[in-house]
Amino acid sequence: MLSENYRWNQMIQFQCDYNEGCHPLILEALRKTNMEQTVGYGEDDYCEMARQAIRKAVGSDDVDVHFLVGGTQANTTVISSVLRPHQGVLAADTGHVSVHETGAIEHTGHKVLVLPSCNGKIDATQIKAAIDSHYAEDGPEHMVQPGMVYISFPTEVGSVYSKKELQDISSVCRHYGLPLFVDGARLGYGLCSQGCDVTMETLAQCCDVFYIGGTKVGALFGEAVVIVNNSLKRDFRYFIKQQGGMLAKGRLLGLQFLTLFTDNLYYSISRHAIDMAMLLKNGLQQLGVRFYAESPTNQQFVVLDNATLQRMEQDFVLSPWMRIDDKHTVVRICTSWATKEENVNKLLQAIKKN
Repeated sequence: MLSENYRWNQMIQFQCDYNEGCHPLILEALRKTNMEQTVGYGEDDYCEMARQAIRKAVGSDDVDVHFLVGGTQANTTVISSVLRPHQGVLAADTGHVSVHETGAIEHTGHKVLVLPSCNGKIDATQIKAAIDSHYAEDGPEHMVQPGMVYISFPTEVGSVYSKKELQDISSVCRHYGLPLFVDGARLGYGLCSQGCDVTMETLAQCCDVFYIGGTKVGALFGEAVVIVNNSLKRDFRYFIKQQGGMLAKGRLLGLQFLTLFTDNLYYSISRHAIDMAMLLKNGLQQLGVRFYAESPTNQQFVVLDNATLQRMEQDFVLSPWMRIDDKHTVVRICTSWATKEENVNKLLQAIKKN
């Protein structure tokens, strides 16, 4: 009997945006430099060139850039480096650190303080209310103190913060002295989404620390943590090492990000993912498919009846998100930098037949 993984490999996969390996230019860069000898732990020339390319992209020479392997590793390393032992991190109830990281933040000794989200987002008013509520308690020292704010760009349901929303959140955070951390695992797909008025420069202006996702946006693996706030820069490499995130062959990360930030590759492949997502979205709308959430990014959330979903799963790998009643399921469909237009059309044709 064939394994489930083998069966999946024979199907068209839309369940996530990291099914493929990496962009061919990255693979070629790794091949060409494979036998070069470099120093380790991210102190090689390729990592330094990648840092300079990222500094240029964010419009500031005064940021520290560190390369880590994955998103959960980046989140836990950043958050645990910022918080004091009695503090927690404010985040949306749908946030990745709240739901999809197996309690990784709590495992470091810090609580995730969840706020109710609207279409995946939290706002400045909520953050202010949460902080004010904490200090209005009789004996706030008996409670976990809010110590920083975490948001995702895009969010877990594919929504995108506007520049004004980010500025408002940043203003509240700075008023209360709370660092703002933006999870950018899918950053390219957010920045290149239709109607987005946020740029890398905006993030550098509004955030204390954020990261640029590579794993989901064309790299084999890797995230680039950008630290803007000077007070958070000290000893960060110690935290990376302590969290097990210091890759000995660090040049493998530097090479990938150097390639992604050469000739605007990061943006061009992100735009391709958005083009494929909009092709899918428009096609689904024409077929009368109901959407669970409004998303301008590469993640589209649709409502399918269970019978249709079961038939679709014979040829496609999708991501069931949640059941909304006995007969219908919310399904996430992801495009990526590598999605083929022909596969989007095949998916649309299959839904049409059902």
